Amino acid sequence: MIRILVADDHPIVRSGIVALLQTAPDVEVVGEASTGREAVALALSLKPDLVMMDLRMPVPTSTPNPAPNPAASSLDGAAATAAILAAEPGIRIIVLTTYESDESILAAIEAGASGYLLKAAPQEEILAGIRSVARGEVALAPSIAALLVRRVARPATISLSEREKQVLALVAKGQSNPTIARSLFVSEATVKTHLLHTFEKLGVNDRTRAVTLAMELGILPR
Repeated sequence: MIRILVADDHPIVRSGIVALLQTAPDVEVVGEASTGREAVALALSLKPDLVMMDLRMPVPTSTPNPAPNPAASSLDGAAATAAILAAEPGIRIIVLTTYESDESILAAIEAGASGYLLKAAPQEEILAGIRSVARGEVALAPSIAALLVRRVARPATISLSEREKQVLALVAKGQSNPTIARSLFVSEATVKTHLLHTFEKLGVNDRTRAVTLAMELGILPR
């Protein structure tokens, strides 16, 4: 039997995950957690084989006895994953979430998660991922694997032209394409072309991610 702890802050979603797991003859749900701190505490006391961890689990606003250390009182899924594995390296963790941004994937994997699956995935895919991770393998949803491949394949050094940097800097200030075109005395079509080239170089698909990544890489000031 694969002994599993389910950690998700939404009771209905958590119940749905538990119900799904209970359909598998080789899986036993040994506990449920609604916060990151609770997930850590239960993982250390129950010592499950595997934890199904949601990424975003906000701390309740009304905490009667807050922890002296503010950082210790606020654990999202990635932080809870790291805390569990620091104390019990033998526990394996699968992130099961609705989020699939580059940052959330990398945060979970860097924390030590052995799998990253989406809640919208078919039941068979989730159960197959659980069994793979329980065998010591890694389980990634296809879309997650594709994002990681693109991230790894991105050149270590990304060079934007001065004009591309100017356009992106104005995007970071919230300016629209027509406003940017007027500011730089170019056509709106030219602005769009610069943005498309920038997206291609950064390996992203939208303005927000382009700005965020450019700041991460030091291309734009934070």
